[in-house]
Amino acid sequence: MSTPAAPVAPALKKTALNATHRALKAKMVDFGGWDMPVEYPGPGGGLIAEHMAVRTGVGLFDVSHMGEIQFRGPGSLDAVQHITMNDASRLKDGQAHYSALLTPEGTFVDDILVHRLGENDYLLVVNAGTKDKDYAWIRQQVGSRPGIHVSDYSSYYSQLALQGPRALETLQKLTKVDLSAIKNYWFTFGQVAGIHNVLIARTGYSGEDGFEVYIPSDEATTVKMWEALMEAGAEFGIRPCGLGARNTLRLEAGMSLYGHEISEEINALEAGLDRFLKLDKEEFIGRDALLADKASGGPKRKIIGLEMVERGIGRDGYTVHDLEGKQIGVVTSGSPAPFLKTNIAMALVPASVAHSGSDVLVQCRANSVRAKQVPIPFYKRPKK
Repeated sequence: MSTPAAPVAPALKKTALNATHRALKAKMVDFGGWDMPVEYPGPGGGLIAEHMAVRTGVGLFDVSHMGEIQFRGPGSLDAVQHITMNDASRLKDGQAHYSALLTPEGTFVDDILVHRLGENDYLLVVNAGTKDKDYAWIRQQVGSRPGIHVSDYSSYYSQLALQGPRALETLQKLTKVDLSAIKNYWFTFGQVAGIHNVLIARTGYSGEDGFEVYIPSDEATTVKMWEALMEAGAEFGIRPCGLGARNTLRLEAGMSLYGHEISEEINALEAGLDRFLKLDKEEFIGRDALLADKASGGPKRKIIGLEMVERGIGRDGYTVHDLEGKQIGVVTSGSPAPFLKTNIAMALVPASVAHSGSDVLVQCRANSVRAKQVPIPFYKRPKK
């Protein structure tokens, strides 16, 4: 009897810039089933250089692995309202907001951006590793509703994120659209680098000003846009940036990451996302559970910010203890903060600990390292 063959792992998906990243000798990793750059080494390169470029100049990210799901038809707004925690009825044409898909328990299916393209027309941008799950879940929740057509257009788009204080000056070289007129979390359509009908959104995941552009996903168009942006940003020291810098930037800015600060085990109140949670709107999935949580005195756990006051780095998954050594929680995200020049972390702990503001201990391998509670976000970009 022959031995059954071992299952073959599915091939990693590639963005249209895969060959470009490899030509730049990027360190590539499997990220949610995608072959993605984590950093670009070389003289003066690497994660820290990329992080600092975004904080002080401009950086360019390939985020084409993200998913795009479109709602069309007269039932679109009601469907979006039913499955998301923010209030999409407040959006104007050309406006976007941060939101989330929640379970009936008020925990997270995924966090998303919702763009109102027009009346009865919404574009949801979802995380790469959860896209297929999200699309199936959305179809299950609203697919049978009349007056709505839900489509997965992820394969049609490449998405590039230009981030940093010089992002506007960089992109403005390539378009006649007045970028200064686009407010934060608004978007428009225009020609960029000779490419027509580009969606230009003033959004990002770095804590800096910046833009995310959505273009056709063919290699020629995507490479053309990448090269045009790199050339336009050369005078500002633009760097290609990978997932490593994207993570340290969002952590400094106190932005949640799916599977870390938000998950199917953490609810929206525990995650501290109250400002995006509109419990006063009509029924939506998860609302009843969250109202019950508030009525019972509020969440029993909270995400807090930590700064290490002793030598050590609080990595994801490290345990958190009180000063007597009792385990009370876990680090959800942690790393050195290149711009702040300290070691920071976010952790899920009992609400009583969060409210007390007391110091805690983080078990960093063999060492118990003291950390102090600090406000989230750790970093706020300077106001102009």
